[in-house]
Amino acid sequence: MEDLFRSYWWLIFPLSWFVFEAYQRWLAYSANRDTLDLLKSYAQAGRDPPPELLAKLNKRWSDDDFEEADDGERARRRHGRCSRHATWSRVALFGCLCAGFTVASATDLYEAGPAFVIVAFVMGALTVSSAVSILVDRGPRV
Repeated sequence: MEDLFRSYWWLIFPLSWFVFEAYQRWLAYSANRDTLDLLKSYAQAGRDPPPELLAKLNKRWSDDDFEEADDGERARRRHGRCSRHATWSRVALFGCLCAGFTVASATDLYEAGPAFVIVAFVMGALTVSSAVSILVDRGPRV
C-alpha cells in the first residue's frame, strides 16, 4: 500500500480538482434552483418578479460578453484585459513548471529523469504557446 501511494501521489491533485469542481457545480445548481423557486412563488402569486432577480438569473446563464447592448463593448474590452493578464500569468506558471521539471530531469530525481524530460518539454511548449498567443492576439488598445 505504501508503494502504491509513493507511485501515484500526484493523483491527489487532479482528484481534488474534480471534487472541488463538483462542489462548485453543486453550489451553482442549488443557487439556480433557489432562484427558480422564488420566481415560481412570484408567478403563483400573480406578481411580477423584481428586475434584480431576473438579472441575477440571466447573469448566471450568460457570459460577460453578452451583457446589455449599450454595455457590450465595454464588457468585451474588460474581458480582453482580464484574459491578457491571465495569459501572462500562465506564461509565468508554465515557465516555472518547465524550469522545475528540467531541474528534476537533470538531477534524475526519483530515478525518473526521462519522464521529467517529457513533462519539461510539454511545459516549455505550453510556455511558448501562451507567449505567442499573447503577442499574436494583440487587438486594438482601448
